[in-house]
Amino acid sequence: MGMSLSVLLAQHNDVTVLDIDATRVDKINNRQSTVADTEIESFLAEKSLSLIATLDKQVAYDGASFIVVATPTNYDAETNRFDTSSVDAVVEDALKLNLDALVVIKSTIPVGHTKSLQEKFKTDRVIFSPEFLREGQALKDNLYPSRIIVGSQCKAGAEFAGLLTRGAEKLDIETLFIRSTEAEAVKLFANTYLAMRVSFFNELDSYSLAHNLDAKSIINGVCLDERIGSGYNNPSFGYGGYCLPKDTKQLLANYEQVPQTLIGAIVSSNVTRKDFIAAEIIKLKPKTVGFYRLVMKAGSDNFRSSAILGIISRVKSHGVEVIVFEPEYKGADLFGSKVVKSIDQFKLSSDLIVANRVVDCLVDVGAKVFSRDLFGDN
Repeated sequence: MGMSLSVLLAQHNDVTVLDIDATRVDKINNRQSTVADTEIESFLAEKSLSLIATLDKQVAYDGASFIVVATPTNYDAETNRFDTSSVDAVVEDALKLNLDALVVIKSTIPVGHTKSLQEKFKTDRVIFSPEFLREGQALKDNLYPSRIIVGSQCKAGAEFAGLLTRGAEKLDIETLFIRSTEAEAVKLFANTYLAMRVSFFNELDSYSLAHNLDAKSIINGVCLDERIGSGYNNPSFGYGGYCLPKDTKQLLANYEQVPQTLIGAIVSSNVTRKDFIAAEIIKLKPKTVGFYRLVMKAGSDNFRSSAILGIISRVKSHGVEVIVFEPEYKGADLFGSKVVKSIDQFKLSSDLIVANRVVDCLVDVGAKVFSRDLFGDN
């Protein structure tokens, strides 16, 4: 998120990226992307961008009109909420080191967190503005945003929205100015809706598998209804990645004092789907199961909270030998299972190949590939 937004804004503004990792700072200053995103890589190589990176927060904040916070917020199961410590620390530093800038939080946070920061620091210079980005296509989604939402109605908030609009290539972008608390809720509810849709088609697919039905035909028939449409309808092993697992859990935690059943069902459905898929794999009685890629989809280098990881642990618990092919993984083993670096060796050594998404290099071994990829897309 931070990389794509920095590149977007650096087209027309002086942008300084603050990072705690010297390697990432060097990569940015050498015009290399810190994430897998072809659009970002292209912009860094071909566009005239006013973009530098530093480890020095004083250098980063000095003279800035806007300070954008894009640090990660992982879900902490012990506290039952996001760990916002990195966001809070950056906000505190930004307010201390720059007395004028508007601090815009882009990190996903609990509903009401911005308001609590405003009260804690006795300021209205902290606002929330959600991002709606796909892994591997973050800059594209910033260039052609579905909407721009700013959790403020102040002049500086409108100016920030203007910067996003100027950097985009899409015209007539719907822009919404609301309170930060409502903007936080928009982010969590939007991602939970997407998770719900993924879960729905996964459960449709589970039903089809259990009753020997053609899931693709059913999905096509369902999605021809224009009220439903065909987005997010390709079955998978479960939703995963940076956002959906943690955002659904955080929204559920925000419902602590509010009656609900649907949000909790979405979270539990993802666990049930992984249980079901693992059971289907075990039914085939393979001796060695090869897992092709840990990443959730093409164009991504992220396998954090990947559904594949849950399937691997479940299959291993049945005593089945597991090997993994994942070029992005640097270790020699994963959960005690061998990580194979050669795709040819991987295919030869696997009795059954499990792939969340089927790609061309698996066509020659299609007879031993287990996947629920019905449409050949992400």
